[in-house]
Amino acid sequence: MNRLPRSFFARPAPAVAHDLVGKLLVKSDDGLLARIVEAEAYTDDEPACHAYRGQTARNAPLFGPPGHAYVYFTYGMHWCMNTATGAAGEGQGCLLRAAEPLEGLDLMRERRGGVRDRDLLRGPGRLGQAFGLGRDDSGTDLCDGGTLYIADDGTRPAVLTGPRVGVALAPDLAWRFRAAESGHVSPYKRHPRAGNAPAGTYSGG
Repeated sequence: MNRLPRSFFARPAPAVAHDLVGKLLVKSDDGLLARIVEAEAYTDDEPACHAYRGQTARNAPLFGPPGHAYVYFTYGMHWCMNTATGAAGEGQGCLLRAAEPLEGLDLMRERRGGVRDRDLLRGPGRLGQAFGLGRDDSGTDLCDGGTLYIADDGTRPAVLTGPRVGVALAPDLAWRFRAAESGHVSPYKRHPRAGNAPAGTYSGG
């Protein structure tokens, strides 16, 4: 199991998000290990991205260097993790939407309040809660020896693509990537303000 190098993240967000599926999310100080089964790409030239309106103190990690974590608080209750991608200054990243728990399940269950194992990491807020992520994790260098990182064990699942979940702006970009055979992905939900999906748009789980 090898930690992903910075060169992995120094590519356009859609390419990185696709290749994150099957990789391992590690928090070694807590003994947590999970396989990423779903990721979404965001770039600063489309309005659903947190970097769209420019750099702020909150979203600064998205502007690089690549290979750093961007952890943000949403809906007054959830911490969600992204990885910064592309070149420094570009403002893009990948949201980790779901993962399959592999090690440290007892701690994940404690943090998630006794939900089914299938639901421990099934959604970005759930993943953040189970991994104990918070404000202090934003800006963490995932490539340089820390306890929070992403690794590769050679697993290459088949990957499906489709529109991002719950996005009202630029809702039809096919920048959601998920493992084809996983039961741990989050369900697809179209934002009520996004309008009807174009014919042929993927709308599965």
